[in-house]
Amino acid sequence: MTGFLGEFEATLDAKGRFLLPAGFKRQVAGDELHRFVINRGFEKCLALYTLREWEPLFEKIKGLNEFDPKQREFRRAFLNGATFVEPDTAGRILLPPNLKAYAELGKDIIIASSGNKMEIWDSNKYKKIFDSFSSDAFSELGRDVMGGGTMN
Repeated sequence: MTGFLGEFEATLDAKGRFLLPAGFKRQVAGDELHRFVINRGFEKCLALYTLREWEPLFEKIKGLNEFDPKQREFRRAFLNGATFVEPDTAGRILLPPNLKAYAELGKDIIIASSGNKMEIWDSNKYKKIFDSFSSDAFSELGRDVMGGGTMN
């Protein structure tokens, strides 16, 4: 499978660890369950990548033009905080404190699919996004992003 589906609830323990949800683990090849990259998301969330998904993205970012200030700035901002994480023997991932603080994560979190990665959100913030999103706004966004024609 290329990409992820689903939305999973999880809890952070006192040390900032969460258990990888079984529904997520079933979507990851066994050899990819041992190491991930976690990074800041574009919004106040975290992005969790398998190494298979992270490596081509990292290669592309490494290839940005060092002499272009915007590309340098993007590379610096995007890679700031990117960290390798490994589940412990109980299958828990420890969130780096700086990333946990960036995403303003409380005890309850949502791990949600976002194409080739999973996003980790504070549960209350995640729910607010969808509580304030009307079906008309969703329809309009879909038209703007996906186009008004028929899908093939």
